[in-house]
Amino acid sequence: MLVDRARVRVVAGAGGNGCCAFRREKYVPRGGPSGGDGGEGGSVYFVADEQLASLLDVKYHSVWKAGRGEHGQGSDCHGRTGEDAVIRVPPGTMVRDFASGEIVADLVEPGQRFLAARGGRGGKGNARFVTSTDRAPRFAELGEPGEEREYLLELKVIAEVGIVGLPNAGKSTFLAASTAARPKIDHYPFTTLSPNLGVAALSGHRTLTLADIPGIIEGAAQGKGLGHDFLRHIERTKVLLFLIDLGDEDPVRTREILENELAQYSPVFAERPRVYALNKADVPENRARFAGLAPLLGRPHCISAATGEGIEALIEELWAAVERLRREPAIQEQEPGETEYTYEPPFTVERIPNGYRIAGRRPVQAARMTNFDNEAAVRHFHGRLKRMGVFRALKRMGAEAGQTIAIGDVEFEYHPD
Repeated sequence: MLVDRARVRVVAGAGGNGCCAFRREKYVPRGGPSGGDGGEGGSVYFVADEQLASLLDVKYHSVWKAGRGEHGQGSDCHGRTGEDAVIRVPPGTMVRDFASGEIVADLVEPGQRFLAARGGRGGKGNARFVTSTDRAPRFAELGEPGEEREYLLELKVIAEVGIVGLPNAGKSTFLAASTAARPKIDHYPFTTLSPNLGVAALSGHRTLTLADIPGIIEGAAQGKGLGHDFLRHIERTKVLLFLIDLGDEDPVRTREILENELAQYSPVFAERPRVYALNKADVPENRARFAGLAPLLGRPHCISAATGEGIEALIEELWAAVERLRREPAIQEQEPGETEYTYEPPFTVERIPNGYRIAGRRPVQAARMTNFDNEAAVRHFHGRLKRMGVFRALKRMGAEAGQTIAIGDVEFEYHPD
């Protein structure tokens, strides 16, 4: 069963809380603070695994959570880091942000990793806040919550040659005859209901990967038949093999239908080299038509997938076409002129009804990791905002006493110094 789409929610682990503790040992006066740091929260990763062929495992396991970090303890004992969650997906998986639809990762190579959700930072223990003016801090940081994201996974199988044709053109028979794949073969249309992959072995230890998709009919790009669901599986291919039945009433019209459906579905197909093959030459009436059709289809191969006739020569041409593309150097376009650098401010200030909202990674992280039930922790948070320049920015914006200041999920009243 090929599952090529899955929606998944990932939750990274929260960081452990820092500890507020003091040494109490005999004969050690004024032992001082000894609270350890909390452990880092575990992260969630997508990893391409060549042992997998579909998204079946992810489809029925839609929520993945990483382990949280352990809390810090006394005697300067730090918490353990939370365990990462690794989601294994087949190579060729595209990762989209579910809300925006933006592609954030394309896992093509086996072993390729993508950080889906970052674990929260562990809170610092009170031993980390000792200064010359505060020798016994009585507060510690809370652990930062982990990220929570939702993704849509789409699988596009990775093959070098994509086989396209109308239903009953003999695509599955050709795949079975040229590779070790054993797709379902029968005499009725749409026998193939999901893409099949096969590896053709050539002399000299050469190999060629072929993909067979369900038959394409006119209107497939608009969702008719099964082609619309599976056309994306040949978007990654380097070469397209058009397999046309010699017994077709109008093979030239058939080629036009296939070309039109591919062009409507995606413009990437226009750049793919084509190889044409006329199948079912084992039927005498079909073989007699080949000489008249060959000039109209640009030197097609005459093959019989049922008997194996002409398949070896066709596979050799496909391999040569793929090999030419493999050897082409990657062209990297470079824009003339100097490199542009963009400055990203550490925080932004936005006017909201009755006050202002502060946005930015550092101030929001500071707010999430502050225990607002602890007066010493609140004073430390105030000092951090002051050092960041938040209060200077509010003053320039014309903030007045008593107005609401929102940072993340925290709101408080503004009182200028």
